[in-house]
Amino acid sequence: MSAFIVYPACAATLGLTPETRGGRRKRWRSVPEPAKQARGDSTPGEPLVTRIIKVAVPGPFRTPLDYLPPQAEPSADVPVEPGSRVSVPLGRRRLVGVVVGAEDHSSLDAHRLRRVQKVLDSAPILDTDILELAHWASEYYHHPLGEVLARCLPPRHRRPDAGTPRTPRVWQLTAAGLSTDLATLARTPAQARAVETLRAATAPQRDEDLRAVGIRSEIIRKLEQAGLIVAMDAMVASALEPPVSDDRPRLNVHQAAAADAIVAAMDSFVVSLLDGITGSGKTEVYLHAMTSAMAAGRQVLLLVPEIGLTPQAEQRLHHRFGSAVATLHSGMSDLLRLRAWERARRGGARILIGTRSAIFTPLPDLGLIVVDEEHDESFKQQDGLRYSARDLALVRARNRGIPVVLGSATPSLETLHNAGAGRYRHLLLPERAGGASRPTMGLVDLRRHPAPEGFAAPLQTAMNEALTAGNQVLVFLNRRGFAPVLRCSDCGWMADCHRCDARMTVHSRPAGLRCHHCGARRSLPPECPQCGAPEPMPIGQGTQRSEHVLGRHFPGTPVIRIDRDSTASQPALQAALDRIGRGDPCILVGTQMLAKGHHFPAVTLVAVLDADSGLFSADFRSSERLAQQILQVAGRAGRAERPGRVLIQTHEPNHPLWETLLRQDYAAFAAAALDERRQTGLPPFSHLALLRAEAPDRATVWAFLERTAACLDGEQPQVAVLGPVAALRERLAGRYRAQLLLQSPTRPPLHALLRNRLAEVEALPESRRVRWSLDVDPIDLY
Repeated sequence: MSAFIVYPACAATLGLTPETRGGRRKRWRSVPEPAKQARGDSTPGEPLVTRIIKVAVPGPFRTPLDYLPPQAEPSADVPVEPGSRVSVPLGRRRLVGVVVGAEDHSSLDAHRLRRVQKVLDSAPILDTDILELAHWASEYYHHPLGEVLARCLPPRHRRPDAGTPRTPRVWQLTAAGLSTDLATLARTPAQARAVETLRAATAPQRDEDLRAVGIRSEIIRKLEQAGLIVAMDAMVASALEPPVSDDRPRLNVHQAAAADAIVAAMDSFVVSLLDGITGSGKTEVYLHAMTSAMAAGRQVLLLVPEIGLTPQAEQRLHHRFGSAVATLHSGMSDLLRLRAWERARRGGARILIGTRSAIFTPLPDLGLIVVDEEHDESFKQQDGLRYSARDLALVRARNRGIPVVLGSATPSLETLHNAGAGRYRHLLLPERAGGASRPTMGLVDLRRHPAPEGFAAPLQTAMNEALTAGNQVLVFLNRRGFAPVLRCSDCGWMADCHRCDARMTVHSRPAGLRCHHCGARRSLPPECPQCGAPEPMPIGQGTQRSEHVLGRHFPGTPVIRIDRDSTASQPALQAALDRIGRGDPCILVGTQMLAKGHHFPAVTLVAVLDADSGLFSADFRSSERLAQQILQVAGRAGRAERPGRVLIQTHEPNHPLWETLLRQDYAAFAAAALDERRQTGLPPFSHLALLRAEAPDRATVWAFLERTAACLDGEQPQVAVLGPVAALRERLAGRYRAQLLLQSPTRPPLHALLRNRLAEVEALPESRRVRWSLDVDPIDLY
């Protein structure tokens, strides 16, 4: 393994660790775990086993487990290589594990070891690149290696009983088929027609393509036997197809400079921050760099934060690069995910578009990684292996010696800090592409202009003007449902979730109360359950209520709502985006789904309804999130030749943050925010880990965390152990939650503490009565 010396965007890499010596990392070596392997399949008296297979299996195992080779294989010569999947017994279960090595001896007696049941791959399915990345992630996030490697496999490859689906094939002419005289096939007109069809095709043809034009399987078989055609793996053949379009817009001077800088570093590890305002043409810079990488025979990985953005990216890339593009995300069926993963692994997909999990996909010719909207918190996994895909992209690029591009109109403060320190190149796109102007921004003072139904009079006037002019309006409200509170006006009762410390949200379609935290549902009470007063009132504004109000105020205008309720499926979202894309006057109402990378050329007015909610928060990242959210959604206005306008409703028009955002000066905001973080010792000027625990009983949680704090405190004087404290929403889904925060000015002491003491924490008797997790570099402290 090579040394890992990288500077991640949110302090999520270790750099040189105590395990490195002189810039070289020691080879990873497993330690067997005897307690987990009590039963053996070997019998006493067997010859001493001289080769042991090290298998990482999914589960709470900090080290790989030792297994004997399969019965059919000679023990002196294990044919299984690291990266191969094997089916292994564990207790009464049969699991799929990944081979990570082999040794001559085990610390266990041979008769206590069990055998590998079956080797599932004839050759390693995970290459060295992915194995190194998995080992690094396991060590950095202090997560079991088997669990990390399971993330690297598509769901069907994690099941021991899942069969391998038939690989799609395509047919193309051999040299003999290309040169043969069709007259020689005069006696077999069906064969002649098949050859003629393949000659006329611009790409290899699938079985179903040939059947669709009347060419039967028997004809295909005879042509193959005659040596005139040959079958190819469709996953590989797609990489040979020519691009669909070479229609490239002319880059402006800033785009050209950025693209040239990225291309010039194509053979080395360089991190480029592409910092471009919304509408500045970052995507075209990506495409230029991708074209260069593909021309050099390289593959490209494009990471996007949300599933909803993949169809848009896929459509644009398919237009430019044809069928060499594949998409991978959790919203696909298991079979489609497997096929896309295999296409990428075999080199057939030259460009892979994916959400965060795509970072673990094998790409043998990987030459460029692009992380679009790098600031987006969706790149951080919030359960299980709590990894940052953006930061793992940096690690993977460093291991392979290839460039990585981080793109955003509102870069994270950690990324800007690294750019300012000279670790990243800072490429600027300060102007909108195509000569479009930036939108004007203004405030609507709700103290002077009340908005009893969510829309103040000045905003309604501006909306009417935009619609009358034939344009579209986007209303941004990051709260789904009809209303956030159901309240009795007589006694003050409010509908609380019985399982959480949270109010239940009123929904109109279907009507009822829902908890947005645990998913609990109740019917709407006809009267107050506390005092009996009739019909408790919905208080506040959600996207459903906004949709209802706007339907009354603008009866002749379509209102299209986009949130997780209305567009839960990909087809529903695409249908809504298609309606908007037609350009007819309409009103878009939605949550942050609308603020992420979508292109709405007919939108000329953006209305932000509830911006004040981000001004006052216990989270030190709240101002950064608010600034990013406002400027991202503002960027949806005036994206084409139509000038745009943004109106923000607020009760706090004198708040200093608004002054900076109205100038659309994100750089000034970021500089001030980084100065505050420096003074207070918050990330990126310190490094955090959060240990969370939950249980049905509050006392159990606190007993565990107090014992854990005592276990962790004192070993590393530089590491502050803060807490335990209750979570901001202490009860969730019937379980009480609390946490410990570990803070260190540098990374090594924090990780040394976790490496040295986590085993003791796991051994605490109290740990068996709680559900606990560790989050390194948390983005959500509450």
